Amino acid sequence: MADCSQAGSGRHSMDKSITLPPDEIFRNLENAKRFAIDIGGSLTKLAYYSTVQHKVAKVRSFDHTAKEVDGDPLYEISVQEEITARLHFIKFENAYIETCLDFIKDHLVNTETKVIKATGGGAYKFKELIEKKLKLKVDKEDEMSCLIKGCNFVLKNIPHEAFVYAKHADSEFRFQNTHPDIFPYLLINIGSGVSIVKVESEDKFERIGGSSIGGGTFWGLGALLTKTKRFDELLQLASRGQHTSVDMLVKDIYGGAYGSLGLTGDLIASSFGKSATTDKEFSKEDMAKSLLHMISNDIGQLACLYARLHNLTRVYFGGFFIRGHPVTMHTITYSINFFTKGEVQALFLRHEGYLGAIGAFLKGAEEDNPNQYSWGENYAGSSGLMSVSPDLNPMQRVRSGTFDMLEMDRLERQLVNLPLLQDPSSYIPDTVDLTEDALARQYWLYCFEEALDGVVNRAVASQPDLPQAVERAEKFRQKYLHKLQTLRHQPFAYGSLTVRSLLDTREHCLNEFNFPDPYSKIKQKENDVALRYFQKVVRSLEKLPWEQRQFALVKGLLAGNVFDWDRPWLIDCYDQWVERLKGPPHKCALFFVDNSGIDIILGVFPFVRELLCRGTEVVLASNSGPALNDVTNSELQILTERIAAMDSVIQAAIKEDRLTLVQSGSSSPCLDLSRLDKALAVVVRERHTDLVVIEGMGRAIHTNYYAALSCESLKLAVIKNSWLAERLGGKIFSVVFKYEVPPQSPGLRR
Repeated sequence: MADCSQAGSGRHSMDKSITLPPDEIFRNLENAKRFAIDIGGSLTKLAYYSTVQHKVAKVRSFDHTAKEVDGDPLYEISVQEEITARLHFIKFENAYIETCLDFIKDHLVNTETKVIKATGGGAYKFKELIEKKLKLKVDKEDEMSCLIKGCNFVLKNIPHEAFVYAKHADSEFRFQNTHPDIFPYLLINIGSGVSIVKVESEDKFERIGGSSIGGGTFWGLGALLTKTKRFDELLQLASRGQHTSVDMLVKDIYGGAYGSLGLTGDLIASSFGKSATTDKEFSKEDMAKSLLHMISNDIGQLACLYARLHNLTRVYFGGFFIRGHPVTMHTITYSINFFTKGEVQALFLRHEGYLGAIGAFLKGAEEDNPNQYSWGENYAGSSGLMSVSPDLNPMQRVRSGTFDMLEMDRLERQLVNLPLLQDPSSYIPDTVDLTEDALARQYWLYCFEEALDGVVNRAVASQPDLPQAVERAEKFRQKYLHKLQTLRHQPFAYGSLTVRSLLDTREHCLNEFNFPDPYSKIKQKENDVALRYFQKVVRSLEKLPWEQRQFALVKGLLAGNVFDWDRPWLIDCYDQWVERLKGPPHKCALFFVDNSGIDIILGVFPFVRELLCRGTEVVLASNSGPALNDVTNSELQILTERIAAMDSVIQAAIKEDRLTLVQSGSSSPCLDLSRLDKALAVVVRERHTDLVVIEGMGRAIHTNYYAALSCESLKLAVIKNSWLAERLGGKIFSVVFKYEVPPQSPGLRR
């Protein structure tokens, strides 16, 4: 959140910030196409859409025949320019609006729009200034409509957007799963007053209540009581205060609890009640704390009553009064828990401050139909959830504390749940939440920092002939290192901190500095080598008796027959799997593949070949974009074509449409089954998939280890990290082979 403590200090801090390179704050401004702005009482939120040109790795097959495998490489690799769409959201203090508008005007060169959508109370106050500076017509939009539109957008597109605040827990921020259906919900917007809105769909919402006692009341009465005119300073006073010296408690009246009414002695019986019966001077801190409790309890009770009246369990809080302040979120949370007896949780949003700007932008972009796409948070360009209270969180920004940024990339495909998830609403992709597990967090942050030199060297080695590769790699190092340092102090900055999010952040930072696929040449070489042994491996497998062949196939999947492990394994369901294979064949198997080279060619394809021979259709799901040495869909297309030229079983399966290749929609070494390519979900339904195979540490251990599916599943991996192996009760290179059958009859969620 923005630090408003310097709003009255003149232009010095702003000038310092604004001299930063444009790509630090107003990134890609020169390619901005459409604008929106939300101006509140103290903060301005600017939104703009821009095109982003970046490098992508492409592979193209050479014209080979099967006999030429030992010759030239299987495919060529090229790096090409690609243009994608990105949404930028920037938040800054109103004190700097004129300077920011001047900066935008000076750097705006390619915009085609003549209009800027505006919302918020300040849209009227600053209308003439905006039109004069930017030469754009201000088109004002309804504030509440924009707020709802923005809220719907972040709830649908940003995993772990909503969180519960628990002040005294090991992890203060408990992020919520992305629910497949976000409606209906209650939005409590606390600005100067309070608006209570019931949201039933994208376009249907109703203001069902409100109150004049809100943030303005806290600010106004607080100023009278403490002579403090700054809102954030008032909250800091409250964070240091003790309300019990000002408020009259139940025990002050009855000498203890009022048992017959179920009232504990520490409950507030009368806000400011003690001030009427004593002549003592109360501290500013104590009065501010009492006032905060009084207003928060009033809002909490109102929210509880409306939630019960309309039978709603999801209640989100936002507005100027909240703005991520820990002391405010705690008092609201306590109030809701008390009045609902824990039946309803107070939910807050990571990007609550951007909702109005997002909504205004979406209204201006309706002709582009932004809701038909999925969007993803770009960790490389987002500042994350930051505390506004230095006293509560001493972590300060390396950059300006005046600005916050959020960036959203438009994804090429719409992402949906895997239809075979047993309960999408309770699905949690990640095995360990590093936000809550301090020891695990310390270990993994150390690991990623220690590995940074190797990643930098690999990035440089992947582009030996490209200019400034060393310089760009060093910039990547600094950016990712800064992200790791931020996460040490604020593990909640980007939602739930997991191994997956650390890997994804690293990939985003690599892409930021034009290293789209550092492992491309390594993958190419490993694929070429592995292909030479494919036919030999298949022939040796065909000579084995049936039971020996099944075991050899599984060993090949685990590590391409490189190692030979004794059983029992750490998780060993192999016997149950073999027994299942003695029964009828599966209708269709969905296989999420992992690495290039030996893994995909000598491990996955022989296993797939066996399934095909049994009469099972197979869908191979691979990454849409590169991540580490994982095989991508474009690479897999070429590999499959080559293998089909060598193997009649694979060739026939392709011709008969029994072997299908699909994109997963992911560019991560891990796997989130709630964000998959919609086309994949369609194939899964149409083919009546009844077996899911997930392989590799990233997809089957770091994620989906506990995922419950409505059909049979195989999760298999070799644990190549000693710490993780010990956590799971094993040692390094332990084998996980989980064969799971759902408790109920398998079936698709429709």
